[in-house]
Amino acid sequence: MDAARPFPDPPSGMPPTAPYRVPPEVTARRDPSWTGFDAGCLPPAFPARPILVGNEIYRHSVYGERHPLSIQRVTPVIDLARALGWLDGSAYLESPRAGPEQLQRFHDADYVAAVAEAERTRDVPEAVRERYNIGRNGNPVFAEIFRRPATSSGASIVAGSALARVERGVIHSLAGGTHHGRRGMAWGFCFFNDPVLGILAMLDHGLGRVAYVDLDAHHGDGVQDAFHDDSRVLTVSLHEDGRWPKTGPLSDRAGGMARNLPAPPG
Repeated sequence: MDAARPFPDPPSGMPPTAPYRVPPEVTARRDPSWTGFDAGCLPPAFPARPILVGNEIYRHSVYGERHPLSIQRVTPVIDLARALGWLDGSAYLESPRAGPEQLQRFHDADYVAAVAEAERTRDVPEAVRERYNIGRNGNPVFAEIFRRPATSSGASIVAGSALARVERGVIHSLAGGTHHGRRGMAWGFCFFNDPVLGILAMLDHGLGRVAYVDLDAHHGDGVQDAFHDDSRVLTVSLHEDGRWPKTGPLSDRAGGMARNLPAPPG
């Protein structure tokens, strides 16, 4: 792996980003009951102190040989924080797993079903690969292809729901940030878009405005596109200029509520 590029782009065969919009009615406010939120699940430290959401699924789950997301980063951080005495049970929440109904708050039902079926059978027909971009272009079929992204989505849903109910609070979700996921297909290593689901949980629980700040080597295209025409959500993306998906120039403000800050390589 090139030391100057520790986070590689998706394979060169990845199709170029095509114009993509999420219909405004998808993100329009809904009854928050879909989140299944129960305030009683939160650690006692919240909201007075920051809490961390994690899950043991990340300890042994791998995307495949040499895939960047197979690098262990979630559970080692949790283990280290515990060993140093920084994290105890009063500030830790084992992440719930989002169910199909929760994932369908943003994602198409047929796509959610296709990801679940890929985990069940570990076999993806060519037509499914073509339609949903599963099993190709850096989006491999692996043992936890549904459960792993559904778990990080569950963390973002519970975090968004909890934060919407307090004046201030901090929740860390180490496995979150799958910001490329599209409504009806895998994209850029991302199967479900947990930031979008977390923001929708905030909005549906009553927040009137949300500012989303994305710091990553790659443009946060999936989140920007989801809220392209939603005046309630400001998306700010700081990313490396020219990297896949090669979107997010300084001039791109989506429907008016996006700001992009591409940084020069190096």
